[in-house]
Amino acid sequence: CTDTSSKGKTPRRPGPKKASNTERDPVGVYCRIRPLGSEDEECCVEMISSTTIQLHAPDGLKANRNGEYKETQYSFKKVFGINTTQLELFEDVAKPLVEDLIHCKNGLLFTYGVTGSGKTFTMTGSPGEGGLLPRSLDMIFNSIGPFQAKRFVFKPDDKNGMEIQSQVDALLERQKRDSQQAVPKTPSSRQKPDPEFADMISPDEACKSENVDEDGCYGVFVSYIEIYNNYIYDLLEDAPYDPIRPKPPQSKILREDQNHNMYVAGCTEVEVKSTEEAFEVFWKGQKKRRIANTQLNRESSRSHSVFTIKLAQAPLDADGDHILQDKNQVNVSQLCLVDLAGSERTNRTRAEGSRLREAGNINQSLMTLRTCIEVLRENQMCGTNKMVPYRDSKVTHLFKNYFDGEGKVRMIVCVNPNADDYEETLVMRFAEMTQEVEVARPVDRPICGLAPGRRHRNQAFRDELSRRLEERGGPSNADDRVLMTQLIESLPDLPTCELVDPADDQTLPRMIEVLERRHQIRQMMTEQFNKTVKSMLQQFDSQLSAKDYFLHDQQSKLNEKDKVILSQKTEIERLEKKSKTLEYKIDILQKTTDMYEQDKRALQQELQTREHRLQSELSERKRMEQRMQGAVTDTRLKWEKECERRVNAKQLEMQNKLWVKDEKLKQLKAIVTESSSGGSGDVFKTRSGGQAVQFTDIETLKQVCPLAPSRKRRSGSAEGPAEGEDIENRVSS
Repeated sequence: CTDTSSKGKTPRRPGPKKASNTERDPVGVYCRIRPLGSEDEECCVEMISSTTIQLHAPDGLKANRNGEYKETQYSFKKVFGINTTQLELFEDVAKPLVEDLIHCKNGLLFTYGVTGSGKTFTMTGSPGEGGLLPRSLDMIFNSIGPFQAKRFVFKPDDKNGMEIQSQVDALLERQKRDSQQAVPKTPSSRQKPDPEFADMISPDEACKSENVDEDGCYGVFVSYIEIYNNYIYDLLEDAPYDPIRPKPPQSKILREDQNHNMYVAGCTEVEVKSTEEAFEVFWKGQKKRRIANTQLNRESSRSHSVFTIKLAQAPLDADGDHILQDKNQVNVSQLCLVDLAGSERTNRTRAEGSRLREAGNINQSLMTLRTCIEVLRENQMCGTNKMVPYRDSKVTHLFKNYFDGEGKVRMIVCVNPNADDYEETLVMRFAEMTQEVEVARPVDRPICGLAPGRRHRNQAFRDELSRRLEERGGPSNADDRVLMTQLIESLPDLPTCELVDPADDQTLPRMIEVLERRHQIRQMMTEQFNKTVKSMLQQFDSQLSAKDYFLHDQQSKLNEKDKVILSQKTEIERLEKKSKTLEYKIDILQKTTDMYEQDKRALQQELQTREHRLQSELSERKRMEQRMQGAVTDTRLKWEKECERRVNAKQLEMQNKLWVKDEKLKQLKAIVTESSSGGSGDVFKTRSGGQAVQFTDIETLKQVCPLAPSRKRRSGSAEGPAEGEDIENRVSS
């Protein structure tokens, strides 16, 4: 992928090339643009040529970033626009890989992109628009259909290899499997295609490889796995289901075979004999695949799925009758079709809980894939020898052999032109690096050195033998010979005709008599034979006429029955097609219902949790209110007691003060009374502290006795003139 933006690409640094005569090919990267969901959506991707696309920053993003994002161009091996059909995509991308598979070469094809960009549709398709996977299966069986071996002739050895069984062993195993479970029979041709698959691929779109080795026998095996949270699970494994204590599926491990190729140990490999059977196996595993409803996709894949088509080939013997019983002559090639889960940003999907964990594992595995591509690119371009971190993820560890030169690698980058996905440019940068990685070109592996055309010669000999047997299948001459023997035995024996005496007159007359008798018998037998034959012919003619009439009658009835059967068959096919379509819709609705049920249970559980939390908070609030009310009551009582104590103390203090003032007033009254009665002028006497004090004027007396006015204020005006005022008036007078 070439970035022609204003910043430009990082220039390549020339490095030392490794000395190798192996031819290498770059990884083929293709781009497919999915249509917009609605017409009012803003588009940010433009196809400017058959190999180049251009990204436009959305208007809102430009305004926010002040024009920081500029138009960027990316180049691919080929770009498929929104009007590209599934057939065109298959012929350009997957068909060469199927051709290589038939010629004993491996292949890897995977779809890559963000969530909701159309990866699963590209790989699987939908009714009426079959994807790459069903079309690859259809092409394989269209090409090798007449040359397939009997079931169980090829047998996996559980070590990523293949064994050959004799016809007798294969027959015994077929009978054993038939007794255990219903094994589908090997169809000789696609006489009655599956209605669902017939909807996937039109007969006009069927593909076939013309360069098939007719001197070999073929066996097709399929397997289907998923990589979920960096664990490998077999989608075709028939594990016993316990409704009381259901067990989770067991994860599988990766191992290395004797040829240093990675494979999934213990993975189920199903032998299939037709496209319909293979697609049914795929659909069986597809129902077990983990999908979920997210904010970006209603049925988002939460795992990486790997559908492997393994083709076993073995040559015929020199006579062209049977498979050569030599394991070393068996070639096994495989095509891996990988539907990678979409990378996603959690702030867009709003993932929580298990969905957040799934998204993290998906992004981590894709990041490991990008890291491996970067290291491979650096090793090839700069001449370094860094270790590629294949083991950091199950995805890269499983496919390390392909990047090391075990087959062709193709990648389809799916792009959503919606403006919301503009910032997902990491996909484009990853495609840019991937195109610069080169993979060793696989070499042709011939099956054996026997003369070609063995199957054709053997078939021609069988046809000639059948033709000769048919030619000799008419009336035989054995009946005629038996009849002639019986006629000869019924004739009288000829006497001796030897004449020893000239005067013998008995031998010749006896001979003449016997010959006449034989002649009469022959005439009688001829007449009887003619009569018998005539009667038999007449009887045969009558029977033949009756048979002709009967056959004509039966033929008319048979034609009527054929018409009825044809109409019923048409109706049955229509109903089967409708049933398959409804089953497909029911499966989709069932998945949607399950997802909604899961979401409902999660929401109910969350609601219950929040209700429990609210109840606990309410009870805690009530307890706090009760504690606060108790504290307020205690504080109120405390302050009431304190106020009462202070009021009592204050009252006591005031009473003491009033008593003191009353005493002072009494003393003052006594002094005033004494002064008025004694008649002294301006000298006033009083006692203070037990001593007599003299006052020369009334002002000094007021300073000493200031209580008279206060008492006036306390007594009020209703009681008449205060006592102190009266005293003052009298003192003044």
